[in-house]
Amino acid sequence: MLLQKFCARALHTTRQLCSAGAGLEKSALSTLRKKTGYTFANCKKALELHNNDVKQAEKWLHEQAQSLGWSKATKLSDRITTQGLVGVLVSGNRGAMVELNCETDFVARNDTFKRFVDHVSRIVLHYTDLTEFDGDLWKLGFDSDALRNLETPQGGSLADHLALLIGAMGENASIRRALCFKVNNDLRLAGYAHPAPTNVSTTQNITQVGKYGAIVAFRSQLEIDDPEVQKGICQQIVGMKPIKIGEYDKDMPAENKDDETCLIHQEYLLDADKTVGEVLRDNGISIIDYHRFECGEQTQRDLKEIMRAQQQNSN
Repeated sequence: MLLQKFCARALHTTRQLCSAGAGLEKSALSTLRKKTGYTFANCKKALELHNNDVKQAEKWLHEQAQSLGWSKATKLSDRITTQGLVGVLVSGNRGAMVELNCETDFVARNDTFKRFVDHVSRIVLHYTDLTEFDGDLWKLGFDSDALRNLETPQGGSLADHLALLIGAMGENASIRRALCFKVNNDLRLAGYAHPAPTNVSTTQNITQVGKYGAIVAFRSQLEIDDPEVQKGICQQIVGMKPIKIGEYDKDMPAENKDDETCLIHQEYLLDADKTVGEVLRDNGISIIDYHRFECGEQTQRDLKEIMRAQQQNSN
């Protein structure tokens, strides 16, 4: 009888210890999955190999993922990346616009891909902090090679982080280009990505993502900004692709309004009874500079490379 009670007590204690251990493992597993985003099976294996040490398991997972990512990046590098997103980030007097590409629209709509667009945008924005200048406006463009070589505060280059993304998605991806703005004195920045999210009260320090993007540097005579007017001007640039801002004493309006390429003479998209120039004048705004990205569009560099390839083939 005494032996039976002892065995029962021992069994009960063992169950408690096992339950506590399972709880600890479950908690560590949940934490690791939230921190890394990797699969249940991979996180479980990482914890088993490192005695439930979350930090060591996380380090191992990143090493494995990077190794796998580079392998996949090499295998998938020939696949064409025609889809993707443009990211637009404005924070105070700094702005960044980036384009990242992938193979399918399905991946472009994935939250993991959107987070990576935000990550690249913030790395580019960080580099504007390293530049001091005395003028009103400073711009810097990055091509794909320059972006891939940028070092990140988290460690490693953007090429390393891209390999992790490719490893996680199993689809080729590329960081195509970026442009950063920085303004001083009385200049301000506005940014917009289309299609824009609804019910967003502010876009400051938030990376907007879409198929199109625009950043505008402007000077305002009003002390209080009107974000809706700024957004409308950005939408105009995205939708109507003006070639230049235009000057009243040099640029005459086109005979056909649909052919107008000067921003100030274009019919305002949000009010067909006005031109963009009239809207700017009514709101005390002067556009100093702007830039527009369209996901997948041909750039001057693309055209030069095509011409170079054609010359080589003809020779």
